[in-house]
Amino acid sequence: MRLSPLNQRRIANFKANKRGYYSLWIFLVLFAFSLFAEFWANDKPLVVSYNQSLYFPVFKDYPETTFGGTLNSHADYRDPYVAQLINDKGWLVWPMIRFDYSTINYNLNVPTPSPPTATNWLGTDDQGRDVLARIIYGFRISVLFALVLTVGSSVVGIVVGAIQGFYGGWVDLIGQRLIEIWSGLPMLFMLIIMASLVEPNFWWLLGLMLLFSWTELTGLVRAEFLRGRNLEYVRAARALGLSDTKIMFRHILPNAMVSTLSFLPFIFTGAIGLLTSLDFLGFGLPVGSPSLGELVAQGKNNMNAPWLGLSAFFTLAVLLSLLVFIGEAVRDAFDPRKQ
Repeated sequence: MRLSPLNQRRIANFKANKRGYYSLWIFLVLFAFSLFAEFWANDKPLVVSYNQSLYFPVFKDYPETTFGGTLNSHADYRDPYVAQLINDKGWLVWPMIRFDYSTINYNLNVPTPSPPTATNWLGTDDQGRDVLARIIYGFRISVLFALVLTVGSSVVGIVVGAIQGFYGGWVDLIGQRLIEIWSGLPMLFMLIIMASLVEPNFWWLLGLMLLFSWTELTGLVRAEFLRGRNLEYVRAARALGLSDTKIMFRHILPNAMVSTLSFLPFIFTGAIGLLTSLDFLGFGLPVGSPSLGELVAQGKNNMNAPWLGLSAFFTLAVLLSLLVFIGEAVRDAFDPRKQ
């Protein structure tokens, strides 16, 4: 498919911003790496060969009796007894990190949190869990959470802003007053209050944050529709008998999306920051979930273990910096003054 000259110019502008262009590729590589976290950090082998048969514990749980053990419960491959049973008649292929986000290392020679070693590359937290494994899983949850929240809040905000701007009058007036009241509520405190009443999970927390985050794009889309509804091509579409819905979303919205798209990376960044803040305060994801905010809290509570705070700081600094650089490049791509 051949791109229009306008889109070719936008892509060229995006690539011209080298910092944003390379940040996009680095972010995509890191995100792709985290999507397959189970293959990089897991307390189960990737492949087990036993009695000339292949097993894949990363995909399916097998009882200990499968490998000559006595228990019908799921095999603990870190148990020396189970490992010896397998090695006597086969072999195991372990992932790069032999811990998942919840695995506790019971073989530590020092109290937790333990410093970085050849086994735990970034050390362990105060519960003996591998820090690097929790960062990989926490990175994935943070990005996926922010991605879904950004898409959901953008859809709601664009629809509401489009209706306000297109119809104007009392619809716009009443809508603006309601949005001003709703957006004036302290979102963080409201989330904390509501999260203290019900035990949050991923989807419940996502729904709560969506209730307050959709207003960010409404004003921008509303302004674009107020400006575009009286342009000549809109009047021509009305004269041809097109419905309001087709005029709004087929003719005006594509022009309004130029400014909207340049704002999305910054909404994405804010969503990650908000989730990290809630996890840091203890009102975010359920206890035990891999969370960057919880790692920040551990760094604060364990000042004698600087590797916890430094790991959280550099992870968040790299992630948020990449997203900000990408946002700046997207903004330059849609800037009409950039040639």
